[in-house]
Amino acid sequence: MSVVTRFAPSPTGYLHIGGARTALFNWLFAKKNNGKFILRIEDTDRTRSSEESTRKILEDLKWLNLNWDEGPEIGGGAGPYFQSQRLDIYRKYLNQLLDAGRAYKCFETPEELAAAREKARREGKGYKYDGAGKRLTKEQIAELEAQGRPYVVRLAMPDEDIIVPDVILGEVRFPKEELEDFVILKSDGFPTYHFAVVVDDYLMGVTHIIRGQEHLMNTPKHIALQQALGFTSPIYAHVPLIFNMDGSKMSKRDKEKAIKKGLVPPEIDVYDFRKAGYIPEALLNFIVLLGWSPGGDREYMTIDEMIELFSLERIGKTSAKFDRDKLLAFNAHYIQTLNEDRLKQLIRDFIADTDYPLKSATDAQLSKIIELYRPRAKTLKELAEMSKFFFIDEIEYDEKAVRKFLKKDQGRMVLEDVEKILTDIDSWTEQAIEDKLAEYCERKELKFGKVAQPIRVAITGTTISPPIFETLVLLGKDKTLKRLAIAQQLAKEQEQ
Repeated sequence: MSVVTRFAPSPTGYLHIGGARTALFNWLFAKKNNGKFILRIEDTDRTRSSEESTRKILEDLKWLNLNWDEGPEIGGGAGPYFQSQRLDIYRKYLNQLLDAGRAYKCFETPEELAAAREKARREGKGYKYDGAGKRLTKEQIAELEAQGRPYVVRLAMPDEDIIVPDVILGEVRFPKEELEDFVILKSDGFPTYHFAVVVDDYLMGVTHIIRGQEHLMNTPKHIALQQALGFTSPIYAHVPLIFNMDGSKMSKRDKEKAIKKGLVPPEIDVYDFRKAGYIPEALLNFIVLLGWSPGGDREYMTIDEMIELFSLERIGKTSAKFDRDKLLAFNAHYIQTLNEDRLKQLIRDFIADTDYPLKSATDAQLSKIIELYRPRAKTLKELAEMSKFFFIDEIEYDEKAVRKFLKKDQGRMVLEDVEKILTDIDSWTEQAIEDKLAEYCERKELKFGKVAQPIRVAITGTTISPPIFETLVLLGKDKTLKRLAIAQQLAKEQEQ
């Protein structure tokens, strides 16, 4: 069997991290088996689908380096790859079902269906469509259509249990009493998800469907459709859900709840993680371990190693926990270990998205920033935040730092002396600066910390920076002297 997998997102929002994991699992399985990975956009929900969401999903998949073999922007023999462009295809198979008596038209209004649901609720029963459309005669159907009555089309479910064979969960039986005739064509003439996905998977030659366990309840409907259309069923693998550490579902609503409480919203979509300064290698390595294990205690893996080790049999049944602290540790690891060229590329991509002052850095400056901050930054956002003082004209001063190091311990007087010393340095190098400041400390009988910390506050606004000599060289002589003067004036104002 030539393996074909697919990822088929609905463009009703940005790419959720759970969707990214589904895409990754499908991509890895296809690569492991020298198969094909298809991207299909399921945009039949006309009220919620948008071109912007489609564009963002494609961008996020590219950022993750999950490139597809067939799909949007690439094409392929089974296109088009947008469901909204495949309506004639669906109509052909819909007519096949209608002609064979395997599907039927239903003319109930939304109000009538709502009343039936309410009646079932009052009687303490679960609602199930009663199949009234099947009892309409051809003449009645023709009359209702002549009146212009809108209708939906439902699949006539078989009168038997449906068994879903699943690589991960084993055989899952769905009793016939729990299954109802479901809608496959909406009143707007667009297919439902269930109908379109079955037709597309068959025509695109999909052999394996790897998706979240939330779709398990849909699978008996899909198998019933496959049987009615004479399609072979693909192999199913329903992967465990992803939950927060407290056991709650990792939902986009988490962001809304946090915003209402005035809290910083958690990252949920891939784009959130991009803006927060996570890098794709770390994110992929982390999410591949959500429900899958390579065996042993192994955690850090390259994408090639993931491909080599990946198998459906090592996917577990139990829900996965999204440990943000662990992801942060993964991200820090990759920042520290990626080669400089790759890290530069990622930083430039990040600042293009977020507009940090770091965007003005030259290539040489960026190399130095990486050298200085690689050991301490856990995210690219932290790196950009910590280094922004190099690239802006006016910095913000921490009031506590000013009081402690510029007003007290003769900090302002130290800055006056240092400004004169540094002004006279012609060769602005680490060694020249170190020699002059060491000579000053010896002459004044001062420990170096009594000199370095006021300088650090003066040039950064805070008490934290990389080694002071490297920092001064990267900042440059003109900016250094200007900030020393500004800090002295600030200290004078606070002394008054």
